[in-house]
Amino acid sequence: MDFWNLIFQIIFLSQTIIGIQGNMSFIFYYLLLYYRKHILKPTDLILLHIMAANALIILSFGVPHTMSAFGLKQFFKDFTCIFLIYIQGISRSVSIGTTCVLSVYQVMKISPRESCWEDYKHRAAKYIGSSISILWVFFMLINFISIMHSFISMNSKNVTRKRDYGYCTIFVRNEISDLLYAVLVVCPEVFLSVLFAWSSMSMIIILYRHKQRVQHIRSTHGSNRTSPDSRATQNILLLVSTFLVFYTLSSILRGCIVLFHNHSWWLANINPAISLCFPSFGHFVLMSPFSILSKLRDLDQK
Repeated sequence: MDFWNLIFQIIFLSQTIIGIQGNMSFIFYYLLLYYRKHILKPTDLILLHIMAANALIILSFGVPHTMSAFGLKQFFKDFTCIFLIYIQGISRSVSIGTTCVLSVYQVMKISPRESCWEDYKHRAAKYIGSSISILWVFFMLINFISIMHSFISMNSKNVTRKRDYGYCTIFVRNEISDLLYAVLVVCPEVFLSVLFAWSSMSMIIILYRHKQRVQHIRSTHGSNRTSPDSRATQNILLLVSTFLVFYTLSSILRGCIVLFHNHSWWLANINPAISLCFPSFGHFVLMSPFSILSKLRDLDQK
């Protein structure tokens, strides 16, 4: 067990350091860009909120689990514990929602003129800021249900069980409230994940059709180099696969922790390790030089 404790210590510490450095670097970059130009392109605004949400996930989820893995147990009191869980829920949901907004905005911008998105692509940029604000407010309200329920549970004598997070413990009054909260949070996340997958697949189809149109030009010149469309398609597939795999596994593991009374040591450590993967390493995929975002920034200027 000491060996696996060491492995999880290395995993949590690596995810926390890489995630904080990566996300905070891009946040400072976009803030500096805004300070100099007094405006951010829609794509940059979305990415700023994605990085901010991911940074909050790491600070509220990764840092406590890293400290717990190194032996600091139960160092947060009741209110701090509930507040951390509240921030974790908001930041996770907003990260999923803003990534979905980015994907939908991408498919609008690169869609051909004869597509059904033509009437919306020029107006979409105006509503990016308000759409992201709605996401923040909506998930704040949804997760507020959790924090109020936890406060009620702390003051209630009818406590059926406790939930140990390693760095703190909260008490649960009844399973029906847990199930209701899980439905309120999971259903929007599932809808946004499905919308993200659909828009990403739409982008791949658009890029594939565009590649087919110019393929005869490349074959005429005898060029065998990988086209930018192929690189962008590979990047989208990588983003979709990492996003869906990590967040799906994370949702399943979170559901097991909520529903099962006594979860194992393995489940308690694997869940945060999986949940931190996309927030910690997602910026590498999003900011790849072969990403479709480079093409999208050019479209934002037009």
